[in-house]
Amino acid sequence: MHVRTSAPSRRPGQAVLLVLGLLAALLAAAVPVAGPAHAAVPDRWGFSYLDNATPPPGYVPDPSRQYGSWASPSTNPVKVDQIGLGSYVVHFPLIGGPGGIAHATAVSSSARWCQIADWKPVGSGQDVYVTCYLPSGAPANSTFTVLYTSSSGLPTTPTGSYGYVNADSSGAILAQYNSTGAANAVSKGSTGLWKAWLPGLGQATHAGNLQATAVDPKQGARCKVSDWAPGTAGQTVVVACYNASDVPYDTEWTLSYSYQRAVHGPAFPPRSFGYLWYNGSLPALTNYNSSGATNTLGGSGAPFVVSLPSIAVPSDTAQVTAYGKSPEYCGLHTPWDRAGGTVRLYVACFGPGGAPVKTPFFAAYTSAR
Repeated sequence: MHVRTSAPSRRPGQAVLLVLGLLAALLAAAVPVAGPAHAAVPDRWGFSYLDNATPPPGYVPDPSRQYGSWASPSTNPVKVDQIGLGSYVVHFPLIGGPGGIAHATAVSSSARWCQIADWKPVGSGQDVYVTCYLPSGAPANSTFTVLYTSSSGLPTTPTGSYGYVNADSSGAILAQYNSTGAANAVSKGSTGLWKAWLPGLGQATHAGNLQATAVDPKQGARCKVSDWAPGTAGQTVVVACYNASDVPYDTEWTLSYSYQRAVHGPAFPPRSFGYLWYNGSLPALTNYNSSGATNTLGGSGAPFVVSLPSIAVPSDTAQVTAYGKSPEYCGLHTPWDRAGGTVRLYVACFGPGGAPVKTPFFAAYTSAR
């Protein structure tokens, strides 16, 4: 498998944060500023749900759960090849190019996690490599959702805000985007911890949604949001990553933030999207539904049931990320369902050894249009 280099030229708390004293340097960090407005946000994107954990060569996943920004996605579908135990390459057509970010979420009733191993343009397309693991760290076949998106310029629709970061294990930024045109920044803390600064985005209180994913071609790694401190100047987010032994681990990662925007960056369209943050309660501005309806949370945590009324429109996708200061992780227990206009996401979270746990998480859903 080709492994991306981390050359910067290719891709450019209210709670006690764990890297105190670094914020001033972080704010002054020199990273590339987004270029002048010249394109819609996002420029290139695609999503898919691999519904067969052992796909034959050139497999076309569920058409109702895949889409993208290329011409005629309904007749020019995403394809997936399995390249090893628990290892897959997802072929997105006609959206090849540098930069951007990718997220993946395991879909399994038993403990699994999936991560990104790599992404790269191949011909006119974008290949995203996904690997999945058992709690032991052994590779394992699994179904999963995967999302790739890349943005540049300023949004033509000023509703809400959006940004992302892809950083290597040292905290060097490989790719970044901020819908205000400002520059995001990252500072490295202790092993497995980074502080991301997203200036100008969101609100002074918790508002919006976060997603984080490990990027590692060598071994199993999991990333989550450990802490989140909103402010009038922007969002401070602590990303924490672990290996299969639940030990803090330095790896590459991606982080995205969306406020009144879909998980891949746009706003209106799509007209049908929503998100929810459960942190023991449901903070009002982190519980969003583009139809104006109210999302709800049910279930015992094995799994949770996130209900998003009035926005069930295929083609669609979902992503889940755990939240908190310990190594629990979350995914989807089963594929989401749609009934009477309501989408239901079944969120399952796991602790050491793969035991089901009730832990905080972020969930995001979007339709294609």
